[in-house]
Amino acid sequence: MTTIPLSGKWNLSSPDSAHATSMPIPGDIHTALKTAGIIPDPYIGRNENDVQWVAHQDWQIERSFNVDDPEGSWYLDFTYLDTVAIIFINDVPVLSADNCFRRYRPDVSQAIKPGENTIRILFHSNIKAGAERQARQPFYLPFSKNCPIPDGNMLRKPQCHFGWDWNLAIAPLGLYGDIAVRRLETARIEHIVTEQRHHNEGSVDLHLSVSLHADAQGVIPIHLQLGDERTRLDCGMRPGENTVQHVFHIEQPKLWWPAGSGEQALYPLTVDTPTETIKKQIGLRTVELLTDKDEAGSRFAFRINGREIFCRGANWIPADALFSLTSPEKTADLLQSAVDANMNMIRIWGGGFYEDETFYDTCDRLGLMVWQDFQFACNIYPSTPDFLEKVEHEVEYQTKRLISHPSIVLWCGDNELVGALLWYEETRTNRDRYLVSYDRLNHTIERAMKKAVPQAIWWPSSPASGYLDYGDAWHADGSGDMHFWSVWHENKPFEHYRDVKPRFCSEFGFQSYTSLPVIHTYAEEKDLNIASPVMEHHQRNVGGNERIAATMFRNFRFPGDFANFVYLSQVQQGIAIKTAVDYWRSLKPHCMGALYWQLNDTWPVASWASLDYGGSWKVLHYMARRFFQPVSVAAIPSEGGKEIRFSLVNDTLEEVTVTLNVSLLDLDGKRHSLLSVDAVCSPDAAVTALTIGSDAVSKDCLLAWSFTTSNGSGGEGHHVMESYKALELQPARLEISVSPVGDGSFDILVQSAGLALFVLIESETPGRYSDNAFDLAAGENRKVRFTPSEPAAGPPKFRIYDLQSCQSAG
Repeated sequence: MTTIPLSGKWNLSSPDSAHATSMPIPGDIHTALKTAGIIPDPYIGRNENDVQWVAHQDWQIERSFNVDDPEGSWYLDFTYLDTVAIIFINDVPVLSADNCFRRYRPDVSQAIKPGENTIRILFHSNIKAGAERQARQPFYLPFSKNCPIPDGNMLRKPQCHFGWDWNLAIAPLGLYGDIAVRRLETARIEHIVTEQRHHNEGSVDLHLSVSLHADAQGVIPIHLQLGDERTRLDCGMRPGENTVQHVFHIEQPKLWWPAGSGEQALYPLTVDTPTETIKKQIGLRTVELLTDKDEAGSRFAFRINGREIFCRGANWIPADALFSLTSPEKTADLLQSAVDANMNMIRIWGGGFYEDETFYDTCDRLGLMVWQDFQFACNIYPSTPDFLEKVEHEVEYQTKRLISHPSIVLWCGDNELVGALLWYEETRTNRDRYLVSYDRLNHTIERAMKKAVPQAIWWPSSPASGYLDYGDAWHADGSGDMHFWSVWHENKPFEHYRDVKPRFCSEFGFQSYTSLPVIHTYAEEKDLNIASPVMEHHQRNVGGNERIAATMFRNFRFPGDFANFVYLSQVQQGIAIKTAVDYWRSLKPHCMGALYWQLNDTWPVASWASLDYGGSWKVLHYMARRFFQPVSVAAIPSEGGKEIRFSLVNDTLEEVTVTLNVSLLDLDGKRHSLLSVDAVCSPDAAVTALTIGSDAVSKDCLLAWSFTTSNGSGGEGHHVMESYKALELQPARLEISVSPVGDGSFDILVQSAGLALFVLIESETPGRYSDNAFDLAAGENRKVRFTPSEPAAGPPKFRIYDLQSCQSAG
């Protein structure tokens, strides 16, 4: 195949202004303008306000390419065009595009000429395009209340580009995928779809379907190879779409398992023609979604390879608000952090992207199950025939592109579109009209998916209590998946997490501020006040700052300065999510999944994320690594508070014996042994290891515990009987010493003379700590390994926080 790659340097200009510069493709227009000094960095201060004009203009990019011999059938091939654009070759329009989530391959044979050719892409303002489409609707369609920029629901592009309660709003434009001009030689590969059948003991059949497009009759040899087995098929082509099928029979297959449940065996699959080679990694596994009825309602659980798996994880949003600031390496680091925190599932939320192949390849390799939302979120969408036709093409392309990834275990119709029917005056006034419109869209997605890939597992919406159930899955916990937001959005106490028993909680969260080193990247010293205009600009949830502060008033003594306010916001975020996860895991198998909101940030902002923008771990992420351990122990008070039960959860395939040591920890930091027990938990189960009366814990003590398991793991924790603010904590007199390690890392020894809770080490030097946000009793120490993200010239400077010093600072 003759291929002329068109990635690289293009010329950027606007027909609406004199601004012009160069632009790399793949890339986005805002980053190109920032690099050229035409606009300021929108992530710093309140510069976002100063770049709004960019999205109100049309823009164009242009470059030239050479064709030696224009004879034959030529086509343009590209993905992730954002979004409403006309493409010209030699000033001949060859395509009008309006869906960021499709692959386009228009024929350009009539536009190509010998020698130098020009290609130009004219981007229509996403803001103008949305308004124009809204005006053509038969009735008004409200857009997400989280979006400062209106009418994003009219366009098939990432919905969070118009803003969200964690994202900036600049409606970016660009081309984020590959682009090339190609000459068709007999046939090109359109799709490779695999389906696993007859997973019997000791063998499996892998059904392979290859779709090819040809523009004339001919014969093409196709080689299919799985592992060491290679087959040649000589296939006759007719004009249009052709399908080639083959079955690989695998004896004694090595199975793909989620992280923590087994190995991630992958088989290399290669499909090649004389002009094209496509490679995939195939993981052999079975997936079932269990929704059978029971006394509580109906289940929601995943069974992988015949084994039910408790899903531990978080929600994924785009890796960056601007595409040009992402990279496969940065994305892989974020996903690696998820696995390092003992997660086994990521939910790709419906207001961002269908991610590129490298994302899913990384999930395959790491064993991260993927809950894949179709990209519809929190809006009221059109259901006109032209819009639904676009959706059909999108769903067919994306499902066929991604179905072979073993990591993808569920395809979900949308995020919160059912709830959105009650969020707007128009929908409340005429809910039937909008419900019918929603059902048309949802059914179109389902029908297109099942036609393209019948083997895919479908779930209609998140949250949903079941098929064709349009009830309140934010508060009803008996069936389906649940989004539980009462603690954050309704300002309920952390204990309210124990008032519900979800079958699977796919969203819940609590906010904190991003870490101080990240705040320093966008705020000056004068801005380091929670109520400053800059800090408020980097808080996108209405009432978020007040809710963080009010929660502190309820639970802690108020911190004395800005740095400690930031630190304490992260501590309380971690406590909130731990409260939920500990209790819900203890309900296993009634509850079979907890995915908190959210894993990552798109820019430096106050949010629900456990990873800072840039990938550093917040307090929550260090805590998640503990409360998501496959074998975990947690203290859970009874409803009346008279008892405390120690829940023992075992997510492994083996029976485990746990030695649990319970002690009282006085406010001077001395440990007083209370009791020690051995408890046994069968595979994939949760049991109560021990119950004690609350009267066994005096008011001036904390309940503490440590545990070791027969599989070599272990952990520790503490429980406060009343509130942290009631504790008369004494100074812990922490000391740290730093020594370099030969590989460029540094060992930090932390020693405590008293009781130190939630000890956090922090540095302006980016990097990863082997442990953080831990407790120390009097006379105890902890050695922590710090590995800088890049080689450091000398020992970094470290700050250290703990709960007592935080509340007495200033």
